[in-house]
Formats: sequence, C-alpha cells, structure tokens
Amino acid sequence: MSAENPTPEAAEAARAAEPRPGRLTAAAALTALEGLALAVGGAWMLVEGIAGDPDDRQSAVTGGITLIVLALLPLLAARGLLARRSWSRGPAVITQIMALPVAYNLLQADSVAIPAGIALAVVALAALVLLINAETTRALGIRGPGNAQK
Repeated sequence: MSAENPTPEAAEAARAAEPRPGRLTAAAALTALEGLALAVGGAWMLVEGIAGDPDDRQSAVTGGITLIVLALLPLLAARGLLARRSWSRGPAVITQIMALPVAYNLLQADSVAIPAGIALAVVALAALVLLINAETTRALGIRGPGNAQK
C-alpha cells in the first residue's frame, strides 16, 4: 500500500502511538461509571432478593441479574474506548441513549429519585457530546461518510 493509504493495522499503530485525547478518556470514564452504577444496583437488588424480604423474591432476583448483565455493555465499551477500539463507540452511544429515558422517568417521580434523574441525564448527555466529538472520532479511527478507504 502507498503512504497515503496505510493498512488498517498501520493506521491503528500510528493512533496508538499518539497520546489518548482527554475527551476520549472522559467518555470512557463516564461510560464506566454508568456500568459500575448498573452493577452495584444489580448486586443490591440481588442481595435484597435473596437475603431481604421483597414483595416478589423472583422478580427481585431476576431484576438484579438483569442489571448485572446489562452492566457488561458499558463496562466493555469503556474498556474498548480506553484501548482505542473503534467498535466501542457504538455500544457506548447506545448506553447513553438508553440512559436518557431512564433519567426522564426518574425526573417524573415525586421522590428522592429526582436528583438521580438529573445526575443520570447530565452524565448521559455529557458522554454523548464527548463520544461524537471530532477529536474522539479521529482517535478511534472512525471515518466519516465518503472517507472510507478505497
């Protein structure tokens, strides 16, 4: 291949040699924070379902396991973002989009859930802005429309 069209491996090696942009690190941190929150919430539901006195033990255990499994998506995406894997942006963006309706529902509650809804909305929107930023896109080696290798 010519110097103008390096192989994908050469382009990835060149990106890896550059310092990781702060925006990419921040997006990975916010995505990991969401994954960690899901895992902690799932573990709490699971423990409450097993050791506590829930209204419906089976639903509590199932909900806890579901949250723990769902936590894998943002945690793996955050790891991929830190490693500059281009595939990781998709799951990270999906995580943020899924968080927005949850934040909206928390904001509709008349309880202490409102501050959690505000925090979740701020984190999700900030992460989305960081993930679609041009610097982040370049660092991940994602090309825009019409810029694919020939």
